[in-house]
Amino acid sequence: MVSTHVFIAVSLDGYIARQDGDIDWLLQRDDPTEDHGYTAFIADKEWIVMGRGSYEKVLTFKEWPYDRPVLVLSRQLADTPVPEALKGKVQFSRLTPKDVLNDLAAQNVQRVYLDGGQVIQSFLREGLVADIVITTVPVLLGSGKPLFGSLSRDINLTLLSSRSFPSGLVQSHYRLMS
Repeated sequence: MVSTHVFIAVSLDGYIARQDGDIDWLLQRDDPTEDHGYTAFIADKEWIVMGRGSYEKVLTFKEWPYDRPVLVLSRQLADTPVPEALKGKVQFSRLTPKDVLNDLAAQNVQRVYLDGGQVIQSFLREGLVADIVITTVPVLLGSGKPLFGSLSRDINLTLLSSRSFPSGLVQSHYRLMS
């Protein structure tokens, strides 16, 4: 069975990006002397599943940051070719969360990193997220792209750990209750 895991940063008011997708507020807080645990988190993940918005943001970085295969869920991109420089690194799909996990299970994948607000929300709605690591950045944006959207039911979580960093970031690790 494939388990999915979230590692994401949010503003104090719950946004993962400005409305235009900008994450300058997050990059300004990036302190290379602080280990926020991403390397340990990603170490046992075999695939990354992200949405189009996250993929397009990552394309603006100087270099492709992932050494694992990336599946981009997007109806818009599903029928387009993967850029030459990313062949063998990226795939596009329009599959549902359950179908994605079934396909990955058929490839013997066990642990997947979910990234991007829409993708995380869709997997949450279907009860397909095992745990969430949320790093809260002490900044208020006032508006933007929220991490969580509307839900048809409550989703209960159990706090596994919480820690703060000298930079003011606070990181909480939650397991979703079934």
